[in-house]
Amino acid sequence: MNIKKTLLFIKKALLIFVVLFSHSTYASFILIPMDDVTQTNHLKAYGITYWSLNEGYKAQWLLNYEGGSFLLEDTEKTRNECKIRGVFFEIISDTEAANILQEISSPSKNMEAVLLEKAPKIAVYSPKGKMPWDDAVTMVLTYAEIPFDVVYDEEVLEDKLLLYEWLHLHHEDFTGQYGKFYGAYKTAPWYIEQKTSSEELATKLGYSKVSQEKLAVSLKIRDFVVGGGFMFAMCSATDSFDIALSAEGVDICEAMFDGDPSEKDYEDKIDYNKTFAFKDFSLVRNPSEYEFSSIDMTSKRREIKRTADYFELKEFSAKWDPVPTMLCQNHTSLVKGFMGQTTSFERSSIKSNVLVLGEIKLNQEARYIHGVKGKGMFTFYGGHDPEDYQHRVGDPKTELDLHPNSPGYRLILNNVLFPAAKKKKQKT
Repeated sequence: MNIKKTLLFIKKALLIFVVLFSHSTYASFILIPMDDVTQTNHLKAYGITYWSLNEGYKAQWLLNYEGGSFLLEDTEKTRNECKIRGVFFEIISDTEAANILQEISSPSKNMEAVLLEKAPKIAVYSPKGKMPWDDAVTMVLTYAEIPFDVVYDEEVLEDKLLLYEWLHLHHEDFTGQYGKFYGAYKTAPWYIEQKTSSEELATKLGYSKVSQEKLAVSLKIRDFVVGGGFMFAMCSATDSFDIALSAEGVDICEAMFDGDPSEKDYEDKIDYNKTFAFKDFSLVRNPSEYEFSSIDMTSKRREIKRTADYFELKEFSAKWDPVPTMLCQNHTSLVKGFMGQTTSFERSSIKSNVLVLGEIKLNQEARYIHGVKGKGMFTFYGGHDPEDYQHRVGDPKTELDLHPNSPGYRLILNNVLFPAAKKKKQKT
């Protein structure tokens, strides 16, 4: 009797295997390769992946496999979206997908397959009537067709950030010094308008000074990250944010910014323990100098010629350090440099617990850094526009149709997508 039951069990098992094998033979996936040869539009590929997650489909990020490829659930809708957006894709069988995943899982390969669970809800911190020059993140999100909401001081102070998982800081000056544009543009109509509107908004929100209002906003953003949010900042939003936190309760603004002189010996009152990324920096007191502090290396890198201005992405263990690996996914390890008010970060000013993701070793210059704050994470990216080497006030915006495979813009989109990854404990 036991033998008959055993034979019956084996027959049922074989039948199940045949049915499953037959199904898997016809099952398929969409592979979006992200290498430097086959992919026609790297930037819109992120948009496809985000769209797929938003539609409720499954997705995996294949770290270090063909430039950080995406493996998506195959549907007719997804195929059509790829065709419409001009993204190269391949239809592969279940067996081919299994072979790829098996290769990735090998201990000898610095690769990892990361499950993407949910498209993060995105907010861009930006003034409602922003200036004519552009913001790289806003542009690339629009180009990649990734939806986002614009928030500013009112929404932040009303705790609206709780509605989002990911926040980008527009090129803001959180110190209340209006971007240190005073020396060159104090008589420009746009500068006068910016100062007036900022003062009116601060008054409306109950603050006597713009610097005080910006500090309150900075503290709310800090709490958003500490509570588990993801924050990304570029250019002057990086160092001015940390400076604002470090100067809490200290007047560092001169009279042309807030109506009264700065505090005497305010340098001695700066608290580096309050910052996210930077330490031991000195502030630039001259109100006419277009610089906030010693953190930025713009004026210290004049010997670097434009044709030789590249920074190198560091390599991390995909299996043990998936977060920095995700943030560095690219089809090249060398990325063209680009300028900004804050172009890059002095290595000696970076805290020891902050990871340097991209650097120029020759002059100890960090371009791209990442860290953990409380339950959340932040990334600072130096420079203004990855495809406009020296963007100036009033210059036309970058047309991303001319740069669909931009390595510099890919780094921005890595940050947009990585909060979607399935959370697991990181090695400390």
